[in-house]
Amino acid sequence: MSHSAAPDAPPAEDGDQDRTAEAAGAPRARALPGASGRKPGREKGNGKEPKLGWRIRLRRDRTLILMTLPALLLVLVFNYIPILGNVVAFQDYDPYLSDNGFVAMVQSPWVGFDQFQRIFSDSAFWAAARNTLVLFLLQLVLYFPLPIVLALLINSVIRPRVRAVAQAVMYLPHFFSWVLVVTVFQQIFGGAGIIAQTLRQHGVEGFDLMTDPGIFKFLVTAEGVWKDAGWGIIVFLAALASVNHELYEAAAMDGAGRRRRMWHVTLPALRPVIALLLVLRVGDALTVGFEQILLQRDAVGRDAAEVLDTFVWWSGIRNQDFGYAAAAGLIKGVIGLGLVLTANKVAHLMGEQGVYKK
Repeated sequence: MSHSAAPDAPPAEDGDQDRTAEAAGAPRARALPGASGRKPGREKGNGKEPKLGWRIRLRRDRTLILMTLPALLLVLVFNYIPILGNVVAFQDYDPYLSDNGFVAMVQSPWVGFDQFQRIFSDSAFWAAARNTLVLFLLQLVLYFPLPIVLALLINSVIRPRVRAVAQAVMYLPHFFSWVLVVTVFQQIFGGAGIIAQTLRQHGVEGFDLMTDPGIFKFLVTAEGVWKDAGWGIIVFLAALASVNHELYEAAAMDGAGRRRRMWHVTLPALRPVIALLLVLRVGDALTVGFEQILLQRDAVGRDAAEVLDTFVWWSGIRNQDFGYAAAAGLIKGVIGLGLVLTANKVAHLMGEQGVYKK
């Protein structure tokens, strides 16, 4: 017995299926987000987030923009606009050509790279560069690790009140001026200071460390440590506050002592901050304290205390050789930029972000 095959019915459309389901009393199925294979909120076809217009972003971020506007204006006025003055490094600049400094800059004759040739042949410039490098290395070795150690010691104090007092005492010298800092050291280590007078009272010949060129670099480093170590403590304590305490508890349960927990938990948490501050410190290598050294320059002599900042000031302000001083400052800025880029590249190779991402 043969049966005639019924012709194949055409596939029902989505609307026909929904109407059929409704007629049968079944609830209508709803499409779930993402069921079509395309994520919600993305443009059709390319899978990218929709790009907001600049007006929408300006309206969205207007509060943050208003908050940062004063800081941007300060940076623009005091950091970026003065960069235009570096043009005098290629001129024989004479500020007395006009009452307007900009007009005097335009009217000053061009000398090309003559100022740079003078600098590279000047032995005083190389002596200042050598003193600057030695001071930077001393401060990097003796000063940079100290805030980390002090932050770890303060963080280990259990009582919050003792910790707050110690932190305030160490941070207080940061607000002192360099005049006050040098005065305090003069009253302690100077020829008429407390230590020298006490030694003389006991029949021992006194000393004057403030005028000794041999230990001047160590004295300057000690002054910087006493004044600014507290600021570094604040930064590292803030980084330690973000460490999850469950990591310490897990390490203690695994049998790790205090030193092992510090080595495997605390220091890895501080490593990004250490890398960032180290990059910034290397970039600021050629700036080792202008006011601090200028106050003590005459006491120990030019050979021991002359650095690049005082060299630029002495050449440009005292001798009024503005083009020569601008060339020296430009060389210092270019070297500092190269040090920042190099240190940041090293931070990237170590797996840290540094000042900016790759």
